[in-house]
Amino acid sequence: MATISAISATFGASLKPCFKNNKVTGGTSTTLKMVRAGWAKNVFPTLRTSRFNVCCAAKPETVQKVCEIVKKQLALSDETELTPESKFAALGADSLDTVEIVMGLEEEFGISVEEESSQNITTVQEAADLIEKLVQKKP
Repeated sequence: MATISAISATFGASLKPCFKNNKVTGGTSTTLKMVRAGWAKNVFPTLRTSRFNVCCAAKPETVQKVCEIVKKQLALSDETELTPESKFAALGADSLDTVEIVMGLEEEFGISVEEESSQNITTVQEAADLIEKLVQKKP
């Protein structure tokens, strides 16, 4: 629910307020109008979460291929379930494993990942999103 409040006051030349219900003394007067608008607190609920995810939503096929490459590079069993949120470190990958994963992704998708970008890849989703971005840029 929206609330609006307004105040109107007239000031004399000496800047003393002179309201319409009171006597107005001689001299010049200035009218000041203030308007304030606000929203009731319960109109816009607050987002209470400890984490806010923004995702480019790579194609499911891309995410699936990334999962297959990660499983292969980390020698994970077929029963190991990977999700887009799966972190390489949680799967037992060290920095060398991550480099090998990136190299596998480059080979599979025919792309080249810059070193700066490869250091920011920590999850399956991040890898898939980066691949989508690089594939779209390919001539």
